Formats: sequence, C-alpha cells, structure tokens
Amino acid sequence: MIMKQPIPDKLFFKIGEVAEIAEVEQHVLRYWEDEFDVLKPNKNRSGQRLYQKKDIDQVLEIKQLLYADKFTIAGAKKKLKQKKSNNDGTQMDFGFDREALADWKKKATQELKSILNILDQNSK
Repeated sequence: MIMKQPIPDKLFFKIGEVAEIAEVEQHVLRYWEDEFDVLKPNKNRSGQRLYQKKDIDQVLEIKQLLYADKFTIAGAKKKLKQKKSNNDGTQMDFGFDREALADWKKKATQELKSILNILDQNSK
C-alpha cells in the first residue's frame, strides 16, 4: 500500500500541491487527466488547475492502482470504471427485512389503536 500524506483542510489545491501530496511529478498528473475520465479538476480564469479533495482522492487511487497494484493504464481505467458502475444506481444494503418491518408496523398499529380506545373511554 502506498503511504499518503495527510490532505490539508482546504477547498482548492494547485497542481504543485497535489503533486507534492501524491508524490508524483506535475506532468504525471496532467497525463492522468488526459487518460482518466474520473480526474477532471476545474480550472480558474487563467487556466490554472484547481483540485478539490475528491480529485486528490482520485489521484491517490490512480497512483495506488498503477504503482502499488501494478495495473496498466488500461487495466486501471477498467478497474475504476467497474468501481463506478458498481456504485451507480445500486441501493445500499442495510439488512432491510420487509417481513419484520410489516410485523412491527402491524403491532405498532394495534398498540396505537388500543391506546386510542383507552383515551376515548377515559374522555367519556
């Protein structure tokens, strides 16, 4: 696993700062921007790249795939695409049990009706 420096608490980072955090050269970051669709930092009016923390996370993930896991560029692209497709449109699994919920709802409804009956009798 590639060790990473802590990411400072800032909104935007210049390419030099990202290169230092990721411990790669700036030209490597520019190349990765061309190769990986997931890495598209915004640019300011003067054309300077402004990376956000999510972009830095992408850079570090790409570096992990290429340098530590020894993927090729094509293999890393495929892996990132698979990860993205697994995250898109899928529901999170919270261990939801419909039958247990239906039973709980039925019991809660019965208890609430019972409480309403008691309250109704006491108000007469």
